[in-house]
Amino acid sequence: MIQSISLGPVAPTKLIETKPIEQSTPAELTQNFSQFLQTAIDNVSAQEKNVHKMNDQYLVGKVDVTQVLLASEQAHLSLQLTSQVRNKVVEAYQEIMRMQI
Repeated sequence: MIQSISLGPVAPTKLIETKPIEQSTPAELTQNFSQFLQTAIDNVSAQEKNVHKMNDQYLVGKVDVTQVLLASEQAHLSLQLTSQVRNKVVEAYQEIMRMQI
């Protein structure tokens, strides 16, 4: 069954003022990218530590096995993603090094 829907009056919208885009230097972009990678690696490390902590808690009976398995799988997937990103970065670097000038 199709029902008709009526909409009320639409108010005019204001133009959004935007700030001009600031140009970043290559050094700043490199630093931002390196900070992003460092944060990602720190997060993977924290997940690994969390798995060890949960495993210890499971051994003393404080945590359910499903929680340990979920944390373990999450850490495993994060580690796989990190290694794939590393592989792509190395591959890109090698490709740049093979370019002839």
